[in-house]
Amino acid sequence: MTVRTITVSTLKRLKNSVIGNPATKLALAQDTAFIHSLVNCLKHPPTSRPDTQASHDDIRIEAAHVIASISYGSEAALISLLRENALHAFLLALSNLRPHDTVQLKSALARGLRVLSTAIAEVVGPSQLGLRTWSIDLRSESKVALSYLFESHCLNIFLPLLADPSSQANISIAQLIASAVRSEAHRNAVVEWIPPAERSRDIKGRRGWEKTELVNSSSPARQGGWVIRLLVTFLQKKDIKLQEAALRAVSSLTMENTAVATTLTRAWPDVVDIPLNIILNLMKSRTTDVQLAASLCVAHILRAIASHHPGSLDHSTALNVVHVVNRILSSSSETPQNKTKACYTLYHLVKDDVEFCREVYERGTLEKVVLLCKYITPLERTSEWEEDEPESTLALREATLTVITAISLFDNNIRREVADDLQLIPTVQVSLSHKHVGVRHAACTCLRAFSRAVAAIRTNIIDTGIGLELFAIFKKEEEDPRVTYAALNVICNLVNEFSPLRPRLLDEGLLPRLIQLLSSDDLGMRISALWTIRNTLYSSKPGEKQMVMTHLGWPQLVALCNDPSPEIQEQAMSIMCNLAGDEKGVDYVFESIDTETLANCITVGLESSSEDVTYHTACFLANIANGSREQQDFIFAHAHILHAVHDCMTDAKSATRYTLVSSISALVQSNIRRKHELADAGIISTLRHMCDWTTGVSVSMSPGGRHHRIHMEDDKDAVKLARSILEILEHSNIGELL
Repeated sequence: MTVRTITVSTLKRLKNSVIGNPATKLALAQDTAFIHSLVNCLKHPPTSRPDTQASHDDIRIEAAHVIASISYGSEAALISLLRENALHAFLLALSNLRPHDTVQLKSALARGLRVLSTAIAEVVGPSQLGLRTWSIDLRSESKVALSYLFESHCLNIFLPLLADPSSQANISIAQLIASAVRSEAHRNAVVEWIPPAERSRDIKGRRGWEKTELVNSSSPARQGGWVIRLLVTFLQKKDIKLQEAALRAVSSLTMENTAVATTLTRAWPDVVDIPLNIILNLMKSRTTDVQLAASLCVAHILRAIASHHPGSLDHSTALNVVHVVNRILSSSSETPQNKTKACYTLYHLVKDDVEFCREVYERGTLEKVVLLCKYITPLERTSEWEEDEPESTLALREATLTVITAISLFDNNIRREVADDLQLIPTVQVSLSHKHVGVRHAACTCLRAFSRAVAAIRTNIIDTGIGLELFAIFKKEEEDPRVTYAALNVICNLVNEFSPLRPRLLDEGLLPRLIQLLSSDDLGMRISALWTIRNTLYSSKPGEKQMVMTHLGWPQLVALCNDPSPEIQEQAMSIMCNLAGDEKGVDYVFESIDTETLANCITVGLESSSEDVTYHTACFLANIANGSREQQDFIFAHAHILHAVHDCMTDAKSATRYTLVSSISALVQSNIRRKHELADAGIISTLRHMCDWTTGVSVSMSPGGRHHRIHMEDDKDAVKLARSILEILEHSNIGELL
């Protein structure tokens, strides 16, 4: 499509032609000259002649509408707009607005900025309503553009429109905040933003010794900041569209933000009621969109507060959200879009909260979601099903599977109910191979929840063949990385010692694929691949250990033990521990790694700042300490290991401390002749101090220690073991060494 001249009439025709027409959007996106001219329409400076200016404003308005129409839903169009710097053009146009400019122009520019920003944010993620696939180039350019949008000079341009007299501008900017804020950094930038006039006035009035948050009336410590305060005032107006936009903006800014969430639960001097109560009242609105927005807002407020105070989730308030969700899911008149939003609201409420997952299950909400998922998913795979299925149905299926996963993740009874009584496995199975990436991803995550139950692996997952189907998806190199990662987390459970699938997966190429994923740029993928290797080695046979190490390689394992990432170190040390899980395993480790390298790995692990790394290193050391006399002598031959053990004993948590003391016990019982080395390292003195502890006594820490407060109740087993060690040593004339 080639557009030679830009007039108001041609732009109006284009605007109408691209609505719901992907082919026309693509054609326009490929017309780079037109996209360039379109973006330039926004940036063109105002003219001095009123009649010319009016005509030019009409073109700018229509150009903004066309850009908004083509920016969402077309990857090619979005790339073209990014490369023409359309985001900057909108911001420049808004910054050049004059007091006498029309409301229509201001609203069109604000709306265009909102739609374009939302499209960019959806590419960057994390997604708010399901997964989509984007090219690497688009993701890279979108990240740069979204970061630019939240720079302070850009915020200075569009955030003041929240205080504009035009409700349309208010709504657009509130919607922009709701849709474009996707990270903690962007969330904080908006929450902490202050209008330039207030900022300068605040700086002049502040004395040097005063803290900013105590003086600044717009800081997060005072009613959530300027933006939050203004959004709360919108909630008290009668404009339904404005209420919904404000609720979603507050929801986005409150997500995982304890400071803002807390301010919304307290009384404000200039507000008629506590903001949370205002939001709760809006959950009773006659408009479903407002109900859903208010419910999501409440969910984020409650979870943000509960994250800072574990176990403090306000269940009575949370049940208000459940009532709204139940009503929408049960209604035959509600749209798939609203049911999708209801599912994600429930997901944000229950995610990672064991008690509330159980409560939602007991109130029948989970059953409603499962039945809805089964209702919209035909079990026969046909081309018509995948080709003709509406996007709204795809999104709803993804949402139902996602929330089912969240509720089922922690409780075997819930998993059994979903898999056996509600018979969801066939629905998950048919969804695994769906063309839509979001459905495949959600199906994999759902199967992960089921695979956490031993009974499910031995029955449903084996009998239906779904485990091998998932393994086939996992092995596909061309699969979306997000699906691969979700499938990998299932495989991690399927290779545990109790799983009949472990030998089958090893025979069918598990290890080469895992080694391939270890070279991924995604840290999460690498960690999960190592975790799967770790589970494969747990209680493994000598032949399985050799098979794993043939693929992994000892030099690579040593390198992983010294990796900069504590999460990688943790998995590597756990692999070491599982390799040395029995006498033959310890022999295998000593045959494969030279003693100096092995000693350095242990020392690095014990000196780690990560508790998880030190614990798994301590377990590995305990396996060696229970080995042969030669292997025990290896520990004594490397004084830096003993010194690291001593430092870790005083700094570590109870589980690590007990493991280290048990290692010393094993060494002492069979190696009493090496008592001088223990004394020289300060270990015997530390054991005596342990026996002198009473409840609430702090230990003197080694330099750089983690300064844990030791309690007798936590360490009673370690103290008991320490006493037995000292008795052995004292009967061996150790007194002169103390």
